[in-house]
Amino acid sequence: MYKRIIRNDILKSKVITLTTMIFIATSTMLVSLAAILVINLSGALDTLMKQAKTPHFMQMHSGEVDIARLTSFAEKNNNVDDFQVIEFLNMDGAKIILGDSSLANSVQDNGFSIQSEKFDYLLDLEGNIINVSDSELYVPISYMKDGKAKVGDKAVISGKEFIVKGFLRDSQMNSSLSASKRFLVSENDYIDIKNAGSIEYLIEFRLKELSELGTFETAYASAGLEANGPTITYSLIKMINALSDGMMIAVILLISALVVAIAFMCIRFTLLAKIEDDYHEIGVLKAIGLRVSDIKKIYIAKYATIAVVGSILGFVLSIMFKDKLLENIRLYMGESENSSSALLFGILGILLVCLSIIAYVSGMLRRFRKISAAEAIRFGTSLEKKSSIKRFVLSKNRLLNTNIFLGIQDVLSRKRLYATMLTVLLMSAFIIIVPQNVHNTISSKSFIQYMGIGDYDMRIDIQQTDNISEKSAEIVKMINSDSAISKYAILTTKTFKVKMGDGSEENIKIELGDHSIFPIEYSEGRAPNVTNEIALSALNADELSKKVGDAIILVIEGEEKKFTISGIYSDITNGGKTAKAVFTAKSADIMWSIICAELSDKSLVDGRTLEYTYKFDFAKVSDIDEFVAQTFGSTISSVREASIVAVAIALIITVLVTLLFMKMLITKDRYSIAAMKAFGFTNSDIKKQYISRSFFVLIVGIVLGTLLANTLGEVLAGAIISSFGAAIFNFEVNSLSAYLFSPLLMICAVLIATIIGVSVTGQIKISENIKE
Repeated sequence: MYKRIIRNDILKSKVITLTTMIFIATSTMLVSLAAILVINLSGALDTLMKQAKTPHFMQMHSGEVDIARLTSFAEKNNNVDDFQVIEFLNMDGAKIILGDSSLANSVQDNGFSIQSEKFDYLLDLEGNIINVSDSELYVPISYMKDGKAKVGDKAVISGKEFIVKGFLRDSQMNSSLSASKRFLVSENDYIDIKNAGSIEYLIEFRLKELSELGTFETAYASAGLEANGPTITYSLIKMINALSDGMMIAVILLISALVVAIAFMCIRFTLLAKIEDDYHEIGVLKAIGLRVSDIKKIYIAKYATIAVVGSILGFVLSIMFKDKLLENIRLYMGESENSSSALLFGILGILLVCLSIIAYVSGMLRRFRKISAAEAIRFGTSLEKKSSIKRFVLSKNRLLNTNIFLGIQDVLSRKRLYATMLTVLLMSAFIIIVPQNVHNTISSKSFIQYMGIGDYDMRIDIQQTDNISEKSAEIVKMINSDSAISKYAILTTKTFKVKMGDGSEENIKIELGDHSIFPIEYSEGRAPNVTNEIALSALNADELSKKVGDAIILVIEGEEKKFTISGIYSDITNGGKTAKAVFTAKSADIMWSIICAELSDKSLVDGRTLEYTYKFDFAKVSDIDEFVAQTFGSTISSVREASIVAVAIALIITVLVTLLFMKMLITKDRYSIAAMKAFGFTNSDIKKQYISRSFFVLIVGIVLGTLLANTLGEVLAGAIISSFGAAIFNFEVNSLSAYLFSPLLMICAVLIATIIGVSVTGQIKISENIKE
């Protein structure tokens, strides 16, 4: 019996059934995709780091290395499982030519290494440890993605010819957020090109217990070992590798949660519309003695069938789309060891949504108890109570067209009915605007201010070289005579000792200079202004358990000095553990210097970058726009794709919801429509009233959705992005897109759907719907 009833009912309401199924399929597809992507990203990253044997602690160091002292430290520390020192040959990008592409404009620190002997292996695209032969070159995978090189290309490294044999996965330097990129050559070739660059050492440790990493860091710093460079830890490497795809997955998770919520509201629409359609029949069934539980079973069976079919369709769609979304993860990290369990989690997510839908339908059908059999048989529809709007009456209207006025009045008098559509439109606006705002923010130049880098046009890095102070002065001399540069700042990083709470000392890298010229964004407090103030990066503040206003003790030129923490900021540079101050310390060695410059005419940036690159071959000169593009390019691309998908999904949802709502509303209003026709209202008048209702609800939804997107949306996006290293986050809004194009798209979608939905009002006859 149930099969026949369900089949006949589905055939009778094909459009509503199909629409409901589409919503369920979309929501389950997104839930499944989110689960599959999260598990695969986590698994692929773990697999890559296991295959490569990623170091748990790495100290980059420029200068002399005392191997014997490091070896002695490693042997005495009970937590050290393995230890090695790798040479990294830094080379000017102008000396690296891959096929037809030069890396002269690369903002990365490009360097060459030989294959590691113990751990930190460089892998091929199959996940195997690479064995490289003479005259062969393995290139970082990012240059394959950028189209700068392909297998078989001729490469010229400082005049020496190589053949690009393949591409490598580097568990430490894969991500575009990593400032360095490693090329792999043979030992003989490395010896041949060694004099063409400067050597930096990677001092690496594998620990027996990763949980003891903090203790090990303290022991390394207390031993006064080599530390002239960034300190990188296992957790930081993992975070940087996960960022690009993690941002895309975070956006998909947000969209999927909202679409699931909308799917439930759409089921509410369709169910209410169906109950209105069947109101007379339900009254008859109750009148002849059929129990409410039996009537409920008919509806639950139908919606359970739709939910199951929709869920299966959603899972099939997620399988179809997952490979496309997993492309980047597979390219950079390889196959996940959790691929089978990822599908299982996808199925569990779908099952949860499916069961929730059935439970939700069952809960809604409790309203059958309130249906009066006599009322249902007599009127054939529910008699809805409308709230009176005393000040909003037609007799007092002087501004609006009568049909528009009646449409708005109906919305105000039946707020509860229209609240569901309003909520869906609000969520649709939220889905459209938030991913766009996230994309606009991370692709804007100002985003780097949330990441520890000031807002300027040109950046000159001086590192891995001797006499940094004299070379900086040489560049500054040229800058002072360059009329195109309106202002500049010299920021010099040095290492000092900081006193810990237990009396031990650790190294801390402090960037000295005037930080007010090109300020960054502070999550708390402000930049240091006087010599006894210091600002800490978020990672340093957490590690030292300090907040704004607290004091720390630094050892400077043999003396202990007290500093007050003026601010805390985000930083992705140099391992994220930095500090900023304005004091001077002549005796401390300079680790590196950065000269930041702003040009009066932005069109001159490219020319000046080339000029300074040619003039000062010991420095790395970067156009800051190019720096942002190369550093955040992959992340920006992933979020852009997610934002485009979000717009498409939201518009489809808006059209379908509007159609469903109009169907439900017209079914509910059959008596009222017939009455209006009896009073002389034409079909055109009635259509105008429904269009004005829809338009009024839409405008309120867009306004509230936009406000919510720029408040709650910013908080949610900030929470996601802060987990990747940014302690603060404010939207950079594209006003034209967020406040003009997006609302126009929604308005067009709703008006078209409304016009289609109300076209059936002409079929409602007075004689069939007005009864005694």
